[in-house]
Amino acid sequence: MGRRSLFFKKAVILSFIKTRIMSAFLAEIFGSMILILLGNGVNANVSLKNTLGHNGGWLLVNFGWGLAVFCGVIVAGPVSGAHLNPAVTIGLAITGQFPWAEVGPYILAQCIGGVLGILLVWLSFYDHFKATTDLDAKLGTFSTGPTIHNPIMNFISEAIATFVLVFVILFIVGAEFSSNGISDVNIGLGSVGAIPVAFLVVVIGMSLGGTTGYSINPMRDFIPRVMHMILPIGEKRDSNWGYSWVPTLGPFAGGAIAGLLYAMIG
Repeated sequence: MGRRSLFFKKAVILSFIKTRIMSAFLAEIFGSMILILLGNGVNANVSLKNTLGHNGGWLLVNFGWGLAVFCGVIVAGPVSGAHLNPAVTIGLAITGQFPWAEVGPYILAQCIGGVLGILLVWLSFYDHFKATTDLDAKLGTFSTGPTIHNPIMNFISEAIATFVLVFVILFIVGAEFSSNGISDVNIGLGSVGAIPVAFLVVVIGMSLGGTTGYSINPMRDFIPRVMHMILPIGEKRDSNWGYSWVPTLGPFAGGAIAGLLYAMIG
């Protein structure tokens, strides 16, 4: 009976862990979907022809992305911690506040959510994509690009902006982690509250985003860029894959540096 009881307890624990991981996986999918739908949605509203937000300006984009993060965190935060960003997931794992075994599933979920989100943007603005003749504006609806093309400096800009994002998040999350003793998957953007993170994204855009369009999220640029290549949006240019490594690897570098520095001084 003792062995059976132990086996039963282990089975219950494993079942609970699997259920929790799957719930977190789904939460990251839907949170990331909302993030991309509203974030790339504001890009489309500002850039595409005949929308009411056309030429709405940089501040509209900044606040749109900040509120997109807010809504994504509201959706996913209570379940997964609402990382919504591979750079955040990596940064938390480096500091020991998130298990490495769950990094892969979280990033996969974020990418799936990105696909769903950009598909919804495409459906919402289908006629406006067709009506828009500015091919660069169409690409900018999906992915980021530099104002001055200098890949090394663009990479540094993305790394710095993402460093700020992850570093600030780590300090807020770290304070909560140490005071509450939290040690499960619900550590991430959702654990610090949606509003502070939303304002953090807004200020990064206002202060550091004007050079590259501030991807600060590898999924946010790479997945929509793939979808730009695939989706029918009328006439379009190439997807600028020669630049794509910058907004993909730059945020990973910035997030990793933030995690390492926090681990040293936190």
